[in-house]
Amino acid sequence: MTASSPDPLAHLLALEGVGSAYAAARDGIDVMLRDRGLRRTSPETTAESLLRGAHASAALEGSVSSLTQVREGEGDDVAQDALRLSAALLGLAPQLRHAPLMVFARLHALAAAGSLPDERLGRPRDEEAAARLRGIADLLLGSRETPALVVAAVVHAELAASAPFASHNGIVARAAERLVLVARGLDEKSLVVPEAGHLALRREYESNLRGYRDGGQAGVHAWLLYGAEAFAAGAEASPLRREATD
Repeated sequence: MTASSPDPLAHLLALEGVGSAYAAARDGIDVMLRDRGLRRTSPETTAESLLRGAHASAALEGSVSSLTQVREGEGDDVAQDALRLSAALLGLAPQLRHAPLMVFARLHALAAAGSLPDERLGRPRDEEAAARLRGIADLLLGSRETPALVVAAVVHAELAASAPFASHNGIVARAAERLVLVARGLDEKSLVVPEAGHLALRREYESNLRGYRDGGQAGVHAWLLYGAEAFAAGAEASPLRREATD
């Protein structure tokens, strides 16, 4: 994709309500992060955000472990998979800007380690899945003008809907969403917890993902409107909110 190619996601901002919904979600996140600037934050705050995200993502994948159990390292296998992925997530942000296909493969390899044979880790299910992954990578590389929140929502839905890997597609999709926010500079310390936003809105999350997969343009539109709401909920789930009330 050349530098002069049009942004492949720019047209989404013209859908009714999308631009204003994402501007409002971005404003809410910016307020939280600006407040963050008035207090010193630590790596422990980022670690807590990642932990909360891992717990929420695992719960959406069927884990029954509590946040306390996950924090104490006593979560079930699904929670351990999500936690292992979250521990390595931020180190992949620079690579996402240039080699998203390699990042997708690494996300799956981390999440599915121990669940699949080594030769299947990070590998798409078939040629159709490989082509879909290349398409998602092209969207990321080409969407330099579209707001990061919109890009993150689309990458999440594309990965979840296409299920390109043999397992752990939901966990990979939610991790990729968070990683886009970091790599695009919107939330470099990864203090927003989008996974917790989705868990708080679980019924809407699951129904809108189905709509994205099966509902054509109307499904895409509905997912994007939902996504703005979920990002706002993810900002409210940040550990910074708890610190502000301590």
